[in-house]
Parts: sequence; structure tokens; C-alpha cells
Amino acid sequence: MARGKLRIYLGAAPGVGKTYAMLSEAHRRVERGTDCAVAFVEHHHRPRTEVMLHGLEQIPRRELAYRDSTFTEMDVDAVLARRPDVALVDELAHTNIPGSRNEKRWQDVEELLAAGIDVVSTVNIQHLESLGDVVESITGVRQRETVPDEVVRRADQIELVDMSPQALRRRMAHGNIYKPDKVDAALSNYFRPGNLTALRELALLWVADRVDAYLTEYRSEHQVSTIWGSRERIVVGLTGGPEGRTLIRRAARLAEKGAGGEVLAVYISRSDGLTAASPKELAVQRTLVEDLGGTFHHVVGDDIPVALLDFSRGVNATQIVLGVSRRKGWQYAFGPGVGATVARDSGPDLDVHLITHDEVGKGRGLPVARSARLGRSRLIWGWLAGLGGPVLLTWLLSSMSPDVGLANDMLLFLAMTVAAALLGGLFPALASAAAGSLLLNWYFTPPVHTLTIADPKNIVAIAIFVGVAVSVASVVDLAARRTHQAARLRAESEILSFLAGNVLRGETTLEALLERVRETFGMESVALLERESDVAPWTCAGSVGRQPCAVPDDADVDVPVGDHLALALTGRVLPAEDRRVLAAFAAQAVVVLDRRRLQEEADRARTLAEGNRIRTALLAAVSHDLRTPLAGIKAAVTSLRSDDVEWSEQDQADLLEAIEEGADRLDHLVGNLLDMSRLQTGTVTPLVRETDLDEVIPMALGGVPEDSVDMDVPETLPMVDVDRGLLERAVANVVENAVKYSPADTRVLVKASAIADRVEVRIVDRGPGVPDEAKDRIFEPFQRYGDSPRGNGVGLGLAVARGFVEAIGGTLHAEDTPGGGLTMVLTLPMSASHPPPPEPDLSTTAIA
Repeated sequence: MARGKLRIYLGAAPGVGKTYAMLSEAHRRVERGTDCAVAFVEHHHRPRTEVMLHGLEQIPRRELAYRDSTFTEMDVDAVLARRPDVALVDELAHTNIPGSRNEKRWQDVEELLAAGIDVVSTVNIQHLESLGDVVESITGVRQRETVPDEVVRRADQIELVDMSPQALRRRMAHGNIYKPDKVDAALSNYFRPGNLTALRELALLWVADRVDAYLTEYRSEHQVSTIWGSRERIVVGLTGGPEGRTLIRRAARLAEKGAGGEVLAVYISRSDGLTAASPKELAVQRTLVEDLGGTFHHVVGDDIPVALLDFSRGVNATQIVLGVSRRKGWQYAFGPGVGATVARDSGPDLDVHLITHDEVGKGRGLPVARSARLGRSRLIWGWLAGLGGPVLLTWLLSSMSPDVGLANDMLLFLAMTVAAALLGGLFPALASAAAGSLLLNWYFTPPVHTLTIADPKNIVAIAIFVGVAVSVASVVDLAARRTHQAARLRAESEILSFLAGNVLRGETTLEALLERVRETFGMESVALLERESDVAPWTCAGSVGRQPCAVPDDADVDVPVGDHLALALTGRVLPAEDRRVLAAFAAQAVVVLDRRRLQEEADRARTLAEGNRIRTALLAAVSHDLRTPLAGIKAAVTSLRSDDVEWSEQDQADLLEAIEEGADRLDHLVGNLLDMSRLQTGTVTPLVRETDLDEVIPMALGGVPEDSVDMDVPETLPMVDVDRGLLERAVANVVENAVKYSPADTRVLVKASAIADRVEVRIVDRGPGVPDEAKDRIFEPFQRYGDSPRGNGVGLGLAVARGFVEAIGGTLHAEDTPGGGLTMVLTLPMSASHPPPPEPDLSTTAIA
């Protein structure tokens, strides 16, 4: 039985019209004769959506009882029994009522697809599992109902349902999405223009990535090797040298010129050990390209131009950015260089940019980790010199200078052996010595053209020649190996010192450390595996790269760390000399893992301790501060209801005033408790906009007597970027606290002024003041300086004020008032559209 096809309408936000679009498609299919049925569609009492259900067959839902209530869910059995060609299933991320066939609705859809039924469904972008943290940071709301990204990606068709934020808010205001009593709250919270714009961008980017993956799959299946320039993709070729930063910035500027441009930085290393570049410089360049919105890639390849072009065509790149070669002029005799080769072989569909930089012509220098390792080209030249050189020299001596003498002939052949040793090392030199001794014996030692040597002196001479040749070759080869070992140890020490420094400073996460392992050794994937016991299954504590292995036995290289931890790498088998550095990486990975878990435990313990402290203080506040106004209200109400006392009108007015004051105190206390709760749970989401302080501060003074405050807020002050409501609450709390502690005959001064790029509001009182060691403590929840019984609060006013000020990007701290008292300094960010006033010209002032 063929599997059914899944079509998903992906919404950028709630209310954009996903369900309406799905029902419209169902009507079109029914008109074409397709057997469509509504398995589950929720219209949420939206009239236009409800009308679209008319004329469509609806399969009865299943009723489930849960917690003394009855709910309806999709009846999977009924849908399978009805077996329509197409089933409409709304809200793919929905969590089913306990007792249902499956926990999630997408699992119900999987059953329908497996039965061969085509399904049309809907889901919002905020319900994708991978975007949960991003959506929460944008909207302040954590989505509890999610669907795995892979379920949506496997859909045969995905159609984005989008709408501009302004149009969606108009639809909301007209009552087409929520009931009228919920519209205002929705518009001021979740459906803010900024939230909707960010969600819209998330949806567009997610769909664009899905389209990009489909395009890559199509080109692979159809073996399309030419580049399709659907959007600008710029590949930056890095060598690990300092010029890489210039190339990355230049590529980023090129990408900005085209919509949707993408930068991919790639470093290509050879497949024979540690990378040749400085790990520190590569780390800096990796951070730079990621900060500019690009991605960093590490590719293994012995032929750098071919590997670079293969990578570029594999990612469908349109441009390549390379730096002009650092080689000196004479070094071009060994070949045209990477830039010229890539430009020659790139073809007409791939542009190559050669960028000048400060390192041009300064010489390439020696690689850090492979400075003396003999490459393939040197080995080839060494063998040519070792085997072909003696033959060529024999021909030259025989045809052009036959009477040079045996001693000179030996010196020339010895020079050829030294050249072979310098080029190719030990074995080409030994071959040159063997060939040279045979040719000397045959052509130049009497009797010639025989292997017989008549003069014993010539035997000694040839033996000395062979000994000297072998000795020279051995010395050259030993020097090369020692130089290579020194360079390799230098590379290892640099890697380990940089790694240890980062780990000790706490700057490296586990994933970043594993990525460093993958880049350093040129592997495809790296995973840190752990298990609880010798018989327990392996679990992945962290991984990077494509398809990391799940068990150490599947890895190309595995390094055990203790009894229950292992570092597993895939890609190639590493030589023994690389495993020493790899073992150090593995040990550091365990340290990072342990530190991360200790930090998580410390955070949990800190959260629990803070919660316990808050709960203890709250209980104390409820038991004392809340009971006091309640007792007063209770006494006044009891007195008014007493039948055995006849109260005068003045007495009744006094009792009612006492009730009103107690209710106001309760309202203030409960308001502060709720505000503190919002701050503790991180649900304060400010709506920042340009605001005039002379409009906000007078509103904040409404809760104190008119004759208790002097206000000095000039109308010429620059505007500030704040949330008006939060700023008003913060200023009100600070002013009320200042009035409470000020002498009865002294007014509190509220003064605002502009300083540089900020605006300061100072609330000055002449109260008893606060010692320096207690200035930070007064901003903690449930703290009253000296446990003063004066006042009616629970010690939350200043804590709430500081929390609100920090939420809008400002600061609040306490200073001593000259002459006695306390000054609260509230600093706010100046609006970007209103630059700070110019500094006065001190020289002119002095002359005047």
C-alpha cells in the first residue's frame, strides 16, 4: 500500500488564515470530484471559517472524559474506517487529551498517512520544536505544544500562509480572530508589531531553508553540476593567515549587495595529520564570519584548488573570494598558485574575486605543523633526480667530456646524490648512490663496459663514494625528520596551550570544543559518549558534524576516557602520533562536561534557594503586612454592622475612610507582589518607544500628596526609549519610598537632566539616609532598611522599581544626598532619533 501524501499550511502567526486556506483547497478538490472529509477542524467560533465547513463531510469526533469535563478529539478509527482520499486535520501540534489513541495529533496523522490516506494539515511557525527558545525570547511565551521539525520537513508540500503585521492586527481589531474581550490584551502582548514581524521573518527563513534543501536534493538526483544562481552564495577561501579577516569582511560586503546573500568561509587542510594553520587564527576567523552572519566549514583535501571548487559547486555558490598570493616572485616558478588555478578552472558560472591585502608578496612562510614534511611534488622530483639524474649525467660525460677523470666523475655523481637527498629524502638518495656506483663502474672505471675493476684504488674510491652518498642522504633525511618533529611539537603545544587557556577561563562550551577537535584533525563528526555502567546503553553528551556515531564501535577513532566515557570520531583513521593530542582533547572535553553539569546543578540550587527565600518572605509578609489592613477593614465593617451602637454620620464616614485606606493598602501590596512575581518568572516584556519624561513623571506622582514633591523636568529634555507603563510604575515606587522616609516639612525633589547619551532622573530626599554597605541590599525583595516598621509595605517597592528599570534598558542605584538623605539615580537611554545636545565650547566660555 502506497503511503499517503502530506500537505501542510504553515502559518507565520495565529490568525493569518491557515484553516481558511485549507478549507478552500478542500472545496476545490471536492469540485474536482475528490473524496474529501473533515477529520478534525477547529473554527474557534470565527464566522468566516465556520461558513467554510458548510458543504464538507465531517467525520464525528470521539468524546473523552477528563477531570470531570468532556472533550472531543479526532476519532482515528472512524477516519480509517471511512477511508477518504483526503482527510483534513487541523492543528498538527495539538496535544491529545489523556486516554486518546496517541499523545500527539501528528502521531495520528502518521497513522493516516501509513494507511494510504492523503492529509492536509496546518501548523504555526512557533510550534516547531527547534524554534521554541527563539519564539520564547521574542514573545515571552513558551509554546508547550510542539511538533518535531522532521515531521514538517517530510511533508510532500509546504505552503506558507503569510500576512503583514498591520493587516493581521486590523483583522484582530475587527474581531475576526479572538473574542472582543481578548482583543486588547492580545494586541498589547503577543500581537505586537515587533513580535509579528519577527515571527514572519522566522517563517520565511525556515521555508527558504526547506526550499534550499529541496533544490540541493533535486540537483543531486538529476546530477546537475552547473551552478544555479538562485541567490548569491559567496565562498571565502581561507589559508589560516592573517589576510583571512580582510577576505571575510570583503565577502560580507559583497553579500549585502544582494538580497538573501550568504557567506561560507572554508578552510581546506590536507588529509595527513594536523592542520597547517594556526588554530588561534582560525578560531578568530571562525568567530568573525559567524558574527557577520556566515558559516565556517572545514574540508579535507590534498588538491586545494580541486577541493575548493568541489565545495563551491556542492553548495551551489555563485562567487569565490580569494586573497592574492603571499608568495614571492621567484616562488611562482613552482606553479601558478591556488588563485590562478581556481580562476582558470572555475568555468563561466562561478565568479572568482582576487582581493589584495597587506600580506601580498611577503612570502608564504612555513606551515606551523608541517614545515619539513616532504610533499608529493618533492618526492617526485627526488626520484627523478635519484634515478634519471645519474643516467643523464652519464650521457653528458660520455658524449661531451669523456676525459674528465674518475675523481671528477665521482664528485659529479656525488653532487647528484646530494641533490636527490635534498629533494626526496633518504630513499631517492640511496637509489641515486646505487645507480651512480653501477654507472661509474660500467662507463668510467677501467676496464669500461664491464663490472670488473682492475685497479684496487678504484675499488676504494667507489666504496668511499657509496659511503659518502649514503651518509649525506641519511643526514639530510634525519634533519628533515627532526625539523618535522619540532614543527609538529610546536603545533601541538600551541593547540594545547590555547585549548587549556580557553577551558580554564570557561570560554569554551562542549560543542565548541568538539568542533575544535573536528577541525584540528579534519574529521567528519565528533561525539562524546557516556553510559552509567558497563551494561548500560551509550548516550550522546554532545556532538558536532554529520551523522555522529552512537556507539564507540562504529567510530573510526575512539578514545576511552575513564570507564564510562569515550570520544568517538568518524572520517578517517588517525596515525598514532595524532592520538596524543586527541587524548588531551578528550580529557578536556570531560572537564568541560563536568563543569557544565556542575554549573547546571548550581543554577538549580540557586533557583531553589531563591525560591525558598522568596516563599519564606512572602509567608512572613502575608502573615503580618497583609493581615494588618485586613484587621482594620474587618474592625470597621464589624462596627458599621453592629446593631447596638448608633453611629453618627461623621463616625460612619471615618469608618468608611478606614475601610478605603485599608483596601488601598491591600491593592498596593498585592500589586507589588504580582509585579515581583512577573520579574521573578521573567514574563515582563517591555514595549519600548519614544517617550517624553514630562508626560510620564507627573503621572507617576499621583499616589503621593501634592505638596510633598517638587518637580524639575524641563520640556526641552531629549526623548527616551522606554516602556511608559513600566517607567511610570518604577518612578512611582521610588517617589513613594522617598516621601515615606522624608521629614514631614521637607519636600522630595524630582529632577531630570540630559548627560551625554542618557537622561538621568534624580529623586532626592532628606531622610535618614542609608549606609554604603546597605545601598545594594535595599533593592532586594522583602527588604526594609533596619526592619523599620514605618510604612505599610512588604519591602518590594524598590526591588520592583529596579526590575522594571533594568527591563527597559536603564539602571537604578542609590547615592548619598549632600547634607544628609538619599538620592535615587535613574538612568535611561536617550532616543536614537534625538542626538545628545552639543558639548559647550569651553574655550569660548573662558574668553567671555
